[in-house]
Amino acid sequence: MIATRKKRFRIQREVFWGGIFILPSLTGCLVFVIVPFFGAVTRSVTNVFTGAFTGLAHYEAVFRNASFQTASINTLRFMGLCVPILVAVSLALAVMLFKPVFIKSALRATFLLPMAIPAASVALLWQVLFHSNGLINGLMGAVGLQSVDWMRTDYALMCLIIAYVWKNAGYNMVLFMAGLSSIPPELYEAASVDGAGAWRKFTAITWPGLRPTLFTVTVLSLLNTFKAYREAWLVAGNYPHTSIYLIQHTLNNWFTALEIEKLSAAATVTAAVILLLVAVLNRAWGLKHEEAVT
Repeated sequence: MIATRKKRFRIQREVFWGGIFILPSLTGCLVFVIVPFFGAVTRSVTNVFTGAFTGLAHYEAVFRNASFQTASINTLRFMGLCVPILVAVSLALAVMLFKPVFIKSALRATFLLPMAIPAASVALLWQVLFHSNGLINGLMGAVGLQSVDWMRTDYALMCLIIAYVWKNAGYNMVLFMAGLSSIPPELYEAASVDGAGAWRKFTAITWPGLRPTLFTVTVLSLLNTFKAYREAWLVAGNYPHTSIYLIQHTLNNWFTALEIEKLSAAATVTAAVILLLVAVLNRAWGLKHEEAVT
């Protein structure tokens, strides 16, 4: 009885102090994220000036807007291309650098360096490289190739994908390396004794062992696709080439025009889609985990 009381008291004390430590973060999230979001939801179904209830009229206007339709398609396409590429590249880097490699520390620092570079500097670098009179076109002209206007043609999407992967691969690589370190090395030793090759070890040991980390990396990569707007806006402005006109461009332009109702409705729809995608990924990973256990 006394031991049970002591255990219960210890658990209650840990919960109490845990709550105290996370209280500042919870308060900041409540004040700066949750309350403003519900404010946006309220504005999406009311008139911002009179406060009158408008129903789904603003949502209907958003879905009928051609610019929102184009931005939605471009954003989904950007996600569908970037997330698999980023996950594959960062996983390959993590597997490569997890093994004893010459100048491993220098390579890790090199891949993490883009995280420390401000978005404005990244945009400046991309302008130097991909401008119509930039470095790449200069090199192409030197070898007799025709120059390309990278940021004003369909190549703009490719440039943005390269920037996104280059910017985020190092961070995801670190997460994958943390997942690799949690896999017992005895499993690889036993597989080597049984004569398993590198690919067999990867499919039978590394890949299943990285499943929880893979879920985290995929969700973070999905969320980070919305941050690529900074580079696109800094390089090409409010109205870039159609292929890289993203949802954030539409939201920013509506904010500039003070179309608050449409902006709130579009923001609510975007948040709902993100939550839906995360829920689908969570469900998919849960089913895979159940299959692996059975």
